[in-house]
Parts: sequence; C-alpha cells; structure tokens
Amino acid sequence: MRILTKTQEALLTEERALLNDLRVALVKFGTTEEDQKTLEDSIAQLDDFFLLVVVGEFNAGKSAFINALLGQQILREGVTPTTTRVNVLRHGEAETRQVESEHLHILTAPVELLENLSIVDTPGTNAIIREHEIITNRFVPRADLVLFVTSADRPFSESERAFLERIRDWGKKVIVVLNKVDLLQSENDLTEVETFIRENAQKLLGIAPEIFPVSARLALQAKQGQPQLWEQSRFEPLETYIQRNLDEESRVRLKLLNPLGVGEHLVSRYLKVVNERLGLLQEDFSALEDIERQLKIYEEDMRRDFEFRMADIEKTIYEMEKRGQDYFDDTIRLARVVDLMKKDRIQREFEQKVIADVPTQIDVRVGEMIDWLVESDLRQWQAVTEHLAERRREHKERIVGGSTVGAFHSERERLLDGVGRAAREVVENYDKTREAQKIAADVQNAVAAAAVLEIGAVGLGVIVTTIATTVALDVTGILMASGLALLGLFIIPAKRKQAKKEMRAKVAEMRETLITSLRAQFEREIQRSLRNIEEAIAPYSRFVRAERKKLMETSDSLTGFKEAMEQIRGKIDIRQ
Repeated sequence: MRILTKTQEALLTEERALLNDLRVALVKFGTTEEDQKTLEDSIAQLDDFFLLVVVGEFNAGKSAFINALLGQQILREGVTPTTTRVNVLRHGEAETRQVESEHLHILTAPVELLENLSIVDTPGTNAIIREHEIITNRFVPRADLVLFVTSADRPFSESERAFLERIRDWGKKVIVVLNKVDLLQSENDLTEVETFIRENAQKLLGIAPEIFPVSARLALQAKQGQPQLWEQSRFEPLETYIQRNLDEESRVRLKLLNPLGVGEHLVSRYLKVVNERLGLLQEDFSALEDIERQLKIYEEDMRRDFEFRMADIEKTIYEMEKRGQDYFDDTIRLARVVDLMKKDRIQREFEQKVIADVPTQIDVRVGEMIDWLVESDLRQWQAVTEHLAERRREHKERIVGGSTVGAFHSERERLLDGVGRAAREVVENYDKTREAQKIAADVQNAVAAAAVLEIGAVGLGVIVTTIATTVALDVTGILMASGLALLGLFIIPAKRKQAKKEMRAKVAEMRETLITSLRAQFEREIQRSLRNIEEAIAPYSRFVRAERKKLMETSDSLTGFKEAMEQIRGKIDIRQ
C-alpha cells in the first residue's frame, strides 16, 4: 500500500471530493453514460496502480515493445493483428488469463515491473472496432502515461494521427516510441523520421512530445541472452525515463494530475455545450422578443384604428343629434300646432328626418369594424406562424443530433413544432364568417345589456332605433292649452326647449351606452386575441426561460469547478 505524506493525503481527499461533486453536477446536467463512466474510473484511479497505456497501429510492434519492456514474451507477436482485444497486464504469481468479456482480457505474470504498474495493450488503431474503441476510451482517460508506438517504416500513419487527435483532449502525458529503428539505413534517416513525427505531433498536441527511438526486437533478444544487442536496441533511455516516472514522488504527482486532466476536459467540453445552448437560446429569446414586439405593435395599431372607426360612429350620432335639434326648431312651433296633435305622424316624421338611415350606418360601420378585427386577428396569427416556421427552419439547419445534447434539442424541437403546429391549425381553421358573427352577437348583447333592453335576433341598428325613438315619444302628444295665445307664448316654446334638452340627454345617453359598450367589447376581443397567441407560445417561452436559468446556473457551477481544479493543480505543482 502506498504511503502518502499529510500534504499528499490532503490533496488526494480534496481532489476526490471535488471530482465526486463534479460527477453529480454532470449527471444533473445530462452527461453521457460514457463520460460518467470515464469520470468514475478516473476517481477510482486515485487509489489504483500506476497505469501505462500502449497505443498504435497493429504493425507498429506494440506487443513486441511490451514484451521487451517486461523482458519476456508475455504477448503473442506477428505480422498480422495479434491483439484483437484490450489486454490489461498485472502482477501475479503465475501467468494467467482472465476473460472479462469478449473484448477485454486480464493477464497476470510474475514480472517485477508489474509490481509498480499495470500495462494496457490496446488493439491497433487501424483495426479498431466499436467495442474496442469504447473499452480503449475507458482506459486512455485513466492512463498515467500514454506510450504511443509508431513504426520507423511507416511513421505517424493516418490512423495513428486520427487516434492521437481523439485522445489529445484528455490532457494525457504522451510519449512517442519510434519502434523498428533497426530497419533504418542511417542516422540521417532516423533524424528525418524523428523530425517528421515531432512536427506532426506538435501540430496535433500543441507541444513537442518526447520521442524515444528503439528496436523492441533487439531489446528483447538482449534481455534473453544476447547482451551485445542492448546498446544497439537504444532501449535504455526509454526504460530510464519510465523508471524515473515511477519513483514515489513522480508517480504520486501523475496520479493526482491525471484525474484532474479528465475533469478539466469534461468541464471544458460541457462548458462548450452550455455556451452553444445559450447561443441557441439567445436566438430563441430574440424570436420571442420579435413576437412580443409584433404583439405590442399589433395592440397599438388596433387601439389607434379602433379610435378612428369609433370616431366615424360618433360622427353619425352627432349628425343625428343636430338633425334632431333642427327638427324640433322646425316642428314645435305655433304654425304646426295641428300637426303636433297627431302623435303617430310626428313619430314617423322624427324617424324619417332625424333617425333616417342612422341604424343602417351604424350597422355597416360596426360590421366593418368587426371584419377589420377578424382580419387583423388572422393576419397576426399568420405573422406568428411564419415567424415560427422560419425559426424551425433555422433550428433544423443548425442543430445536429448528438448524445450529449440530444435531450435538450429534442425537447426544444418538440415545443417549436408543437407551437408552430398550433399556430398553423388556427390559421387553417380560421372561419372569418363564424368569428364575425360571434363578435357581432357579443356586441349586440353588450349594447342591449347596457341599455337594459330585451332583444332577439336583431341588428345593432334596431337597438339604436329603439333607444332613439323614445325621444320622439317623449315630445309628441302635446295637449291643447286654454288658448292659442297662451299656447304660442308659453307652452310651445317651453315644450321645444324641453324636447331639445331631452334630445341632448337621450342622445348623450345613447352615445355613451353605444360607445362604452363597443369599446369594452372590442377591448375584450383584442385582449382575447393577444391572450390566445401568448398561450399558444407559452410552452416554448417557458422552456426557453427555464433552460436559460438552468444553463446559467450550470455555467457558473462548471466555471467554479474549473477554477477549483486549477487551484488543486497549482498546489500539486508546488508541493510535489
């Protein structure tokens, strides 16, 4: 069992707690099972053996290299792929093979080197299958040291380059082993190959890795009875390097740093995912803000246009009132005293000259107002539908499914489609005639209720007529006085004045009843239209707002983990 100093023990405890907290945070965010497993393995690695992972093409001589490192032929070698699974080599009292699964075997051997480390032999990068890749990807993040074996006769192949590109983000310490150098003709050839590898690795890794040219074949022969080949194998510098990295202090330092590299990689990956989602959500917010602006402008336009239309109705009523005043001046006078005795005639005359076509005009103008309201409502729904359709097109063009982001995008897409479908259905099923009839009935009922009238299936104009003609009833049927002089001097002027006053009061009351009822009813219709649209987009809006809040909290959390891991890394670099 490894004995740690108090400082190392404290760092180990602090790091383990931090990575466990990170694991919980990533599970809440919705990380992939593969990433969860990787982080869990890295946490477990803190208490595990030093892990050396060997990667490269099958013909690079990985098995030969491991055999040379161990000093005996533990693994099969050949010109065809001999490693078709992931092999984990550990120390044991005898050579054994335990089959964990079809693609993972555990080998033991009584080799002194394995007392300090475990070696992972991976399938060739050019022969890897999905199962191999999953298992390999489980071990690479846990590796304390990655030995990247490439062949001098085919250095840094395309498959090796692609594999190295996949593992670079884990922040692993990678050592390049250039095998089969005994095939090269001269030192110049060796220098040329090393330069080629160094330059290409620099481009991929961002740093120039250490390169060890060796001949694993000669090294194994040297260890097995031909010591004269040892110097020619060039194996000693590599063994010295590995031994140096296996001393107590270096091993503990790497053991502490490697899980941090895994954690930092995952934090960076998911911070990128968070930022991408926030970017998409910002576009969603812009889309929602566009709709909100449209609705506000729609509401303002509706109120302004409504007032213009109401002004036309009020003008019609004012003109009727003026005709009424003129009519009383012309009718209620001594010269027409005989006509004033004929109540039915006066009422008919009042309706013909004063009321005239006012009911028809009001019916027409209110009908036009209803049609305008229905058309405006439909146009607004169409505008929202087109806006959402454009948003869905952008959404599908930009979003590529992925295991790390699938749930977020599928929910977002479902809501966009749902809202868009609801808006389309409203537009497609919008019956303008039915809507207009409904609003007309509501308006009539509102005016009738305000005027305390019982109505059946009649137009608004009939209601206006009913209200207006009460004026005529109030001023007809004047009784004869005792004498014409008295009638001419007192009664008729007083009656005319009274009629004009009552006319003003009645028309004012009618105008107030009509305008107030219309305004209230149309306000309800406008608000109903706005409310229907807002309710249609509410699920999408709630999702966007809730996701942004969640993502902002996740971003803050991941940033906090990143800073905490940087602090632990600093402590390890200082104290180890």
